[in-house]
Amino acid sequence: MKPLQNNTAVRTSLRLLSLVLLMAVCLAGCKTARRAVGPISEDTGCLSAKVQLTVPSKNAVLTVNGTLKLVKGERMQLSFLMPILRTEVARVEVTPDEALLVDRMGKRYVRVAREELKDLLPRKATYARLEKLLYKAAKEGTAVLSAKDLGIHSLEKAKLTFSDFSDKSLTLTPTRLSAKYEQVQLYELLEMLMSL
Repeated sequence: MKPLQNNTAVRTSLRLLSLVLLMAVCLAGCKTARRAVGPISEDTGCLSAKVQLTVPSKNAVLTVNGTLKLVKGERMQLSFLMPILRTEVARVEVTPDEALLVDRMGKRYVRVAREELKDLLPRKATYARLEKLLYKAAKEGTAVLSAKDLGIHSLEKAKLTFSDFSDKSLTLTPTRLSAKYEQVQLYELLEMLMSL
């Protein structure tokens, strides 16, 4: 097993994961492109939005659409979907205590406790702050976060775009994985995703 701290490629991969896991933590520096259609309220305890992830790939730019769902104080799920078929290809689930990254195509997953991510995350990166910043972005309209905003200059064109926010009530159940899924180390999954 490779040590995580000594592998430069893994560190770069971890920074890419931080783009996904910390997208809302950095929303304070995001740009607002338009106003929300209606007022967003925290009273329902729910928030949803459309998400678009744009990442430069070898000779092209890969764009994946998805959804964000949040139940206040409990969990947030980011689901990325395959174009046309609308089949889930990846999921990121964050709770106050842990993060789950699921690769649906490769049948792999990583479950990481918040303590294990403390060296990668800013000190202020708490679940409560994540919620607060997402609600702030929802009230402002569309939010755009780039990899450059996170200091990942090698992926300068990578960005997350949030739009069509809603505070309608929703049910969000914890992600359950069948025995077909293999639990892997964080660096293994990240290396596989980076090679795409």
